[in-house]
Amino acid sequence: MSKQFNDHFQRIVEEITSNYIEEELFLRRNKLELPNRSSIIEIINDFRRIMFPGYFGTEKLDDTLAPYYVGQKLASIYEHLKVQVELALSYKKGVKDDSVKQEAEELCVAFLNEIPRIQKIILTDIQAAYDGDPAAGNKEQVIFSYPGLYAVFVYRMAHELYIRNVPFIPRIMTEYAHSRTGIDINAGAVIGKYFFIDHGTGVVIGETTTIGDNVKLFQGVTLGALSTRGGQLLAGVKRHPTIEDNVTIYSGATILGGDTVIGADSVIGGNAFITKSIPPKTKVSIKNPELRLKGEEEKPESGEYVYDWII
Repeated sequence: MSKQFNDHFQRIVEEITSNYIEEELFLRRNKLELPNRSSIIEIINDFRRIMFPGYFGTEKLDDTLAPYYVGQKLASIYEHLKVQVELALSYKKGVKDDSVKQEAEELCVAFLNEIPRIQKIILTDIQAAYDGDPAAGNKEQVIFSYPGLYAVFVYRMAHELYIRNVPFIPRIMTEYAHSRTGIDINAGAVIGKYFFIDHGTGVVIGETTTIGDNVKLFQGVTLGALSTRGGQLLAGVKRHPTIEDNVTIYSGATILGGDTVIGADSVIGGNAFITKSIPPKTKVSIKNPELRLKGEEEKPESGEYVYDWII
């Protein structure tokens, strides 16, 4: 170390250590550990290999080998997930004992029992993407490359843990998907079958959102709350909208509020801003802004500002 840094080194160490001691977030409660993010990401990857065999691994399966492959992967997921769920429960409760271990085992068994059903729902999401996008080419391409499908796949896993009150892990899962895709789906949202997010970047779906079957969203859609100034006082309150069956919401639309319902078979145009309910079978659009084009030879009217855009 340089002499200049060495002169400050001890003080910096002492001040950071003091922050550790003063803030309970840093030093673990009773030496309890938080769940490991890397382990949870690997569990997501293993689920992906089970859901889509042959797409994200090197395995080559047939009817004979499939049961062995699924059995091995499922057993591995169970063991790793159980460890992470036990860590999450222990940290939240502030204690690690046999009752927590038993609860973690029961939660993991209940969760894994839902995997076949979840897989069937995800197959409807793949079909929705293929049917809804002329550029899809085939369903294999949807599985390989569509960020919307990946975000929804992770959400469907996380949601099952969320409704079982598993702490930390559902949010770690969905935020990982968010970081990869730009699509932010809270694990608490309730989303029906045949759900498709086209392009996807910038989509936000809040915790208490309810979405019916056969709903399609485009990039930049926000399904949010009218206000979050109440902070933790709003926890558990329905503050995000309800989207009924067969609704299409185009890019940039914002729909806010727990009392806001978008009726079935409606179409919401791009950039619409909605805070009140919309009846079924309604088309919502905003008036196109007026475009004013000026040639270089024309001078601006008095008092008018002109900006030069440099690209």
